[in-house]
Amino acid sequence: MPLSRSRDYMSIGEVLDSLKEGFADISISKIRFLEAEGLIDPERTGSGYRKFYDKDIERLKYILQLQRDHFMPLKVIRERLSEADINGGVLRSVVPAAPSGNGTAQTEAAQDMTGVCLSLNELCRAAGLTDEEFQGLVDFGVMVVRAEDTYDENDLLIAKAARKFFQFGVEPRHLRMYKQFADREADFFQRVVLPFARRKDAESQREASRSMHELMGLSRQMREGVLKTALRETL
Repeated sequence: MPLSRSRDYMSIGEVLDSLKEGFADISISKIRFLEAEGLIDPERTGSGYRKFYDKDIERLKYILQLQRDHFMPLKVIRERLSEADINGGVLRSVVPAAPSGNGTAQTEAAQDMTGVCLSLNELCRAAGLTDEEFQGLVDFGVMVVRAEDTYDENDLLIAKAARKFFQFGVEPRHLRMYKQFADREADFFQRVVLPFARRKDAESQREASRSMHELMGLSRQMREGVLKTALRETL
């Protein structure tokens, strides 16, 4: 309930206080982020302050539950909210999908994680990392601490891969080479597409983006081929 009985809505600070118990990682910056992404749209007072009515709070709780319990990416959450809006605002519950039996790696590879937004605690829980393991990755430059405490799908992919490496007895310091490789590749790719990137017209920018994606695919192909050749006698 709002702190003031003279109104039927909550301020962003009151919403934060009301959700803290169920969602320990909630923050004002995360609420603002979800608004910026168009997932929530609270009204504003004449002075520009947000007004959260019951329907806004229920929608926000629904989003947070999908992120916390199902690690659902924003793209999928947005689709669910669009369906709800079409159906008169009815937010449908989520039933965890049954295992397909095709293997975890295949399932994860097929999952569209575009738009993932996780707090640090959610990231570690989703990847199975301990606080110490995450800090080790940070210490050796494999991961970074996000100032806004919002981690995306790339952070999640790195964290999950790191956790599987750890199961082989690999330590965070051993994974530093991947960051070094990536930095060198990124610098190389940027120099390759520089002629297009320097031009500001839309077509040149699209060509730069297409070239970058093609280079990334070629890089994966090259690394796999070279690595398999190097390991030929042990594969």
